[in-house]
Amino acid sequence: MIDDENKDGATPAQYHTTLRCAAIVNKIEPREIEELAAAGYDGVESRATNVTLEEAREARRVCEANGLKIHSVMKGARFNRDECVEEDVESLRHAIQVAGAYGASSILVVPGAGIPAPALSPWEYRFQFDPETLMVSRISDGDQTPFAEFIAAQNYATTAVRKHLPKVLDVAAYEGVKIGLENVWNNLWHDPNLLAAFVRSFDNPWVGSYFDLGNYVKITSTVECLRALGKGIIVKLHFKDFLVDHSLPNGGSFVPVGLGSNDWLAIRQTLDDIDYNGFATIEFEESESLKLSHRQQVQKFKNFFDGVDILRGV
Repeated sequence: MIDDENKDGATPAQYHTTLRCAAIVNKIEPREIEELAAAGYDGVESRATNVTLEEAREARRVCEANGLKIHSVMKGARFNRDECVEEDVESLRHAIQVAGAYGASSILVVPGAGIPAPALSPWEYRFQFDPETLMVSRISDGDQTPFAEFIAAQNYATTAVRKHLPKVLDVAAYEGVKIGLENVWNNLWHDPNLLAAFVRSFDNPWVGSYFDLGNYVKITSTVECLRALGKGIIVKLHFKDFLVDHSLPNGGSFVPVGLGSNDWLAIRQTLDDIDYNGFATIEFEESESLKLSHRQQVQKFKNFFDGVDILRGV
């Protein structure tokens, strides 16, 4: 717990949960893996799912030889595009098998192609939905006529994903790979309570939330989102920051961790409160924006893990 003397993040806090840090990579390259291991990362998350199982097993060997774990992979699935469903189901099944060959315990799945955003500022969302069907009836106060197309597309995506995602759960269970559903900027399931209800609706131990700590800041606080998801639903985390600025079209912009609107001490405490143990993948390319080394990026994460000022020593 964070005691009263450490509300400013000056001294390490005591937590009962354990976090581990990872970097995003494409195809596993031995030299890059050696560099990441030397910098202090615990693992990697790979974008490379279009590889053979033999290639994935060799990548696992390379990582494990350097003390790193390929903990997850990343994949999209356009289940709300009828013409893509069959192709995406087969592609996702293969990606889950690749994840298993990597030795990964999860796969990040973006479930649904993006839909046009409503003419509404993110902080003005006021979702109302049926807790049983998850069908959305309102997204704001006032007349809903201007948002009818958005609401229909939202509901179709929910129905389509709930119909088609179960087609891959057998291979997920066989491979021991949890499916972590992530809402990126595809304008789907923006409300944290709707997201939580959507994930829980599968009622399956192999489906959870891959939660991005920067994706909801323009809508509501990250802490509120974590509390809405609660215990046992988060599969993995992305470690990212967002600076809220209501003068910008998107409500702000992604920035290096520690320079945005996230309250990192409160987030760390909330993760402890909901018993989250596991990986957080550093997603934002800070080395490009601030010329930080891998070691500096890892230091930020270690500060977050310890509940101290996230920029200390960076």
